[in-house]
Amino acid sequence: MKIIFDNRYTRLGHHDGISRYGARLVEELSKLHPVTMLISDKRQLEMLPDLPWVMGPDPTGIGEPWVARTVNTYAPDVVFTPMQTMGPGGRNYALVTTIHDLIYYTHRTPPRDLNPVLRLLWRGYHLWVGFQRALLNKADAHLVDSETTRALMDKFRMTKNPTYVVLLGTEQRDPTPVRAAAVAKELVYMGSFMPYKNVELLATAMNQLPEYRLRLMSRVSDSDRARISALAPEGSIEFVGGASDEQYSDALLRATALVSASRDEGFGLPVVEAQALGTPVLLNDTAIFREIGGAPAGYFDGESVDSFVAAVRELEDPEEWARRSAASAEWAKRYNWPDAAKALLAVLTETVERRAAHSR
Repeated sequence: MKIIFDNRYTRLGHHDGISRYGARLVEELSKLHPVTMLISDKRQLEMLPDLPWVMGPDPTGIGEPWVARTVNTYAPDVVFTPMQTMGPGGRNYALVTTIHDLIYYTHRTPPRDLNPVLRLLWRGYHLWVGFQRALLNKADAHLVDSETTRALMDKFRMTKNPTYVVLLGTEQRDPTPVRAAAVAKELVYMGSFMPYKNVELLATAMNQLPEYRLRLMSRVSDSDRARISALAPEGSIEFVGGASDEQYSDALLRATALVSASRDEGFGLPVVEAQALGTPVLLNDTAIFREIGGAPAGYFDGESVDSFVAAVRELEDPEEWARRSAASAEWAKRYNWPDAAKALLAVLTETVERRAAHSR
């Protein structure tokens, strides 16, 4: 079985979520079965494992609907892509795509940094269910990151194809971290500043948490910085503006908790990244966070500042903090890249066999 793994979403210089997902998953998959990477820029190889590779077009280019013309020449049995937008038409291979979330059916605001033309195209793609259904049904199978997202796929009747849950991974420390107490009264947030992320609640809560500092790790626009800063006391928020892996780990290892008031997620990778380091997490009480954060997490009403403040205060009990820390590190062991790769290989094998049987 010849597998091509679509790594064209690999970032240059540093990973974002999709980029890291592809790089780590292809690395672990290659330990189980030969795999060839599909890239669109040779500079991407600096961020990828040393594996065979072939070239393809830019996945955001206008030629993406006809990408199969290129991929067919490499004669794969199956192609796996970490997104759902790979052109499915005219292919001679099985295609497995990934749907990370259906957030934009509920929170229907395009990213703020898109120009007007791209915002229009975004709306046409993300908000027209019929178009997405047609595209997904032209593939052979799909991966999702959680049972919550699979339930939403069923609710919206997104596809007739098989849908499989393959959990995301995170880096596991060996030995498992044992931490007795938080180093500092710091709360860490990692994520975007889209409206549904509800970062405003975290900032507003700093008025009731004068001894704490909120560290916002991601890159932020000037307008978002000004808007969020105005909600909190001066000096209570630190805008890191983009952190390296080392800076992010150091922040988590200092913090009282990783926090998120997000109203919706497809998974919530920062949650398990923090838990794997033994950092407790405090999360909006939603179905997806209950699934991913599990019993070790603390939950609050994402529309109530008082509820969030109370959740933070619970962690001021040293015994409670230590208990949550240990339970978090143990819970996070289920989110690992080797297990994800094994599950992916099983999906790819089954998909190829099913496609072959259908052809016969």
